[in-house]
Amino acid sequence: MDLPRLHFDNAFVRELPGDPETGPRVRQVAGAVWSRVMPTPVQAPTLLAHSREVAEELGFTPGQLASPAFAEVFGGNTLLPGMDPVASNYGGHQFGHWAGQLGDGRAISLGECITAAGGRRELQLKGAGMTPYSRSADGRAVLRSSIREFLCSEAMHHLGVPTTRALSLVSTGEAVVRDMFYDGHPAPEPGAIVCRVAPSFLRFGHFELPYAAGDLELLRRLADFCIWRDFPHLLGARAAEPLDALRRAGAFDETRYGDWFEEVCVRTARTVAHWMRVGFVHGVLNTDNMSILGLTIDYGPYGWIDDFDPDWTPNTTDAQGRRYRFGWQPRVAHWNLSRLAQALSPLFGDVAPLQAGLDRYVEAWQAAEREVVAGKLGLARCRDGDLALMERLQALMQSAQVDMAIWFRALAELDPAQPSLTPMADGFYDASLREAHAADLEQWLRDYALRLRDDPLDAAARRARMRASNPKYVLRNYLAQQAIDQAAAGDPSGIADLLEVMRRPYDEQPGREAHAAKRPDWARSRAGCSMLSCSS
Repeated sequence: MDLPRLHFDNAFVRELPGDPETGPRVRQVAGAVWSRVMPTPVQAPTLLAHSREVAEELGFTPGQLASPAFAEVFGGNTLLPGMDPVASNYGGHQFGHWAGQLGDGRAISLGECITAAGGRRELQLKGAGMTPYSRSADGRAVLRSSIREFLCSEAMHHLGVPTTRALSLVSTGEAVVRDMFYDGHPAPEPGAIVCRVAPSFLRFGHFELPYAAGDLELLRRLADFCIWRDFPHLLGARAAEPLDALRRAGAFDETRYGDWFEEVCVRTARTVAHWMRVGFVHGVLNTDNMSILGLTIDYGPYGWIDDFDPDWTPNTTDAQGRRYRFGWQPRVAHWNLSRLAQALSPLFGDVAPLQAGLDRYVEAWQAAEREVVAGKLGLARCRDGDLALMERLQALMQSAQVDMAIWFRALAELDPAQPSLTPMADGFYDASLREAHAADLEQWLRDYALRLRDDPLDAAARRARMRASNPKYVLRNYLAQQAIDQAAAGDPSGIADLLEVMRRPYDEQPGREAHAAKRPDWARSRAGCSMLSCSS
């Protein structure tokens, strides 16, 4: 069956300077933001799973998805007309230290597709083979990490969190050797490729690299391009004009750059607030993993909070310092934005607009945090004292080892006239800790019930607000691991089954209650369910 003829407008390649050398030879690339490189063909590409919403947006029918031709394209064996594969060049701060050139080490962008609705969607294969930026790895990805990225990209979208998307998950029919925990025990694992989809994959690190190299002309060109392609509303009626014409006319000035940076800061704050709302821990918030659009990007050693713990990180590499732990995500995002501000500083005669953008991050984060608190507690709005009320609860939840998702979902069923721990009974991981903290938790519930009596929302409106803010289903680590184990044994059906649950995370979904259960004891310390590495 023929695949649809997609319309590609590869502006990134057309408008920005590229590497004169082609091919995957690992090298330092100067003065360029992309390098042409073809995906490395695989032995037996087979479609394991897909997102029907993303497929429909791009124009693929169910029959086309099932055809061998689809797996050939999105397994990296062939190209559709208009595709122009490149790997992107960027740098970044990793764990607080400048790491120099990084780039797409295992991701290859096929091109920028214009959808029937007029949207721009860049299609990127992760695990498609060597690139000039592959460094010590081989450009491939393993099945376990690919399943996790595919599922989480879509789960986050359905939770309402800004994110990159995933079109497809294709097995390669080849093994990839990985040392999962960098402990000297490499082993072959099944290989796979995810097709990631986003309006843009530009990262903070794209701007840091030319700044570090002193290439201010490239920095300016990249900033102008980003505003023109990814933030066209900042150009108003002139957004449809060619980029070169706008540059010659002086359309990009300090005011424009300042407005752009401020919007990046606000978008970032709102996305981080969503992470905190649903209990998501990114795990590796380096600046090269921060999207300029404020999307959640690069699903590596991420995790989901089970028992509430602001100090938890899923990343084995971060186990000692815990720089990227759950509770630190808002401040790390601010630090990363400060690095972006530094990179953009040559575009400004004065640092005041950059400081204003960082101040807007703080304001936007505080406003978003208050909205999160109001939603999770079912309040019309967050008043003075409500943040402290939430902080008290979170401290008790941490001490009593209470499941975050179960507690807040069940809290909607609380009877303010007779506040009791009964609705939240399934959320405790340790009976002795529940008993030890029961009195304090019950006092908190009484104080919360008193606050509800002073709120204008009636019981039905409160419950609806809480259910819209507190998901019943999140992609718990052990659920993803079960799907991985099943697929590794030759049955990929668990991927689609789990994705179907995650498509409606705020609905009750009778018969699927097991997917909302707290982490089982066997998953407390099992690899893939508690701690993960950056290995993929």
